[in-house]
Amino acid sequence: MAYLMPSEFVTKMVDVGESKVFMSTRDTLIRAYMAGAILALAAVFAVTIAVQTGSPLVGAILFPVGFCMLYLMGFDLLTGVFVLTPLALLDKRPGVTVNRILRNWGLVFVGNFAGAITVAFMMAAVFTYGFATDPGVVGQKIAKIGESRTLGYQQYGMAGWLTIFLRGMLCNWMVSLGVVGAMISTTVSGKVIAMWMPIMLFFFMGFEHSVVNMFLFPSAIIMGGGFSVGDYFLWNEIPTVLGNLVGGLAFTGLTLYSTHVRTAPTRSAA
Repeated sequence: MAYLMPSEFVTKMVDVGESKVFMSTRDTLIRAYMAGAILALAAVFAVTIAVQTGSPLVGAILFPVGFCMLYLMGFDLLTGVFVLTPLALLDKRPGVTVNRILRNWGLVFVGNFAGAITVAFMMAAVFTYGFATDPGVVGQKIAKIGESRTLGYQQYGMAGWLTIFLRGMLCNWMVSLGVVGAMISTTVSGKVIAMWMPIMLFFFMGFEHSVVNMFLFPSAIIMGGGFSVGDYFLWNEIPTVLGNLVGGLAFTGLTLYSTHVRTAPTRSAA
């Protein structure tokens, strides 16, 4: 598996975060677009499997195939750059500033959203034979997911909003471990195994991933979900993005960096 020690792969995390900050606008958008599109395909793949087999667990087991593909291709998710780019700032890498990090996040958000909504329209057309028929059982399932994860939260008011935020935190705790997993091995098989485990966990538990939701909710609206674009942003995407940011950075990025790069002094024997 060619395992790297934590001190090695955490330094690699900082290096990658620095490279994202200085990446060109064109490359950032292309990589983010492709990541959003591939993850969207993985999401509809997993929902299709769950509907056809009647087992959400089988869908969750197979969903990580999309995550593994996009990271092996070097594409970028918003949830990943949330964790990596701030580490370059904490490490005082030359030229890394808050404004440049925010620019990177904004470009990745736009690219991910564009890729995900492209697949949403394409799959809606596939499910409805070019919008000529009803969407079928898979399309109807996606529409119900959209309703339950917007209006279902809305009925609880701020408690619902807090629930989405916490699910977003838990999601990117796991997803960011998947991002790190791509760095802890120098072999494809090692990377895939390390990425697969936390991604499977987050998907089966129903945690909220901002980029997956960029596909699910526009797709649900297209296929007849009874909620609005405003409902989607207020009662899902916004708290999910914030939760993804806090959870990934606090539980993965800062913890790994603080104990493997900025380590505490070693105790000496009395």
